[in-house]
Amino acid sequence: MTAILTNYQDIIIFTSILLIILIIIRSIIVITVKKIGKKSGTTEARAGLIGRYITVILVLIAILIETFILGVEPEQVSLVFSSVFAVIGVGLFAIWSILSNVTSGVIMFFSFPYRVGDKIRIHDKDYPVEAIIEDIRAFQIHLREDNGDLVTYPNNLLLQKAVTLLQKDALDDTSIL
Repeated sequence: MTAILTNYQDIIIFTSILLIILIIIRSIIVITVKKIGKKSGTTEARAGLIGRYITVILVLIAILIETFILGVEPEQVSLVFSSVFAVIGVGLFAIWSILSNVTSGVIMFFSFPYRVGDKIRIHDKDYPVEAIIEDIRAFQIHLREDNGDLVTYPNNLLLQKAVTLLQKDALDDTSIL
């Protein structure tokens, strides 16, 4: 057992350092995202979702760094990553709309000027919408029209259309079922 530890001591130390750094960076970023979420008035669920996205990205970066710690040659790593990204690229091309909505949801988390409870008008030529924002999710935004209808509007379309703020904090507790 001690022979194994002495042979792989450097790898174990570097891997431990990588894990500690990963946990620290993740904690700092998640806390920062939650503070930004509270400051901008978004829900904790949305902040948690952004935190999960960041965690996945950090884990992928850690896996890449760990391969170098384990002594894998850069040519081998680039071959594996190019093959994986080619497969992912083909898959994401097939579901580009979903990826576009998720990306728009992340953008909306950090820079969307409207909050849950605001009444907005979306200037869409085909289907103009005037409603109160009930929820902002990863793929779509939930809007409640004056007649009670629930409209789900894709995040990517919302960022492409002109939006007018009609009333701040228009949502009252009696209109929620």
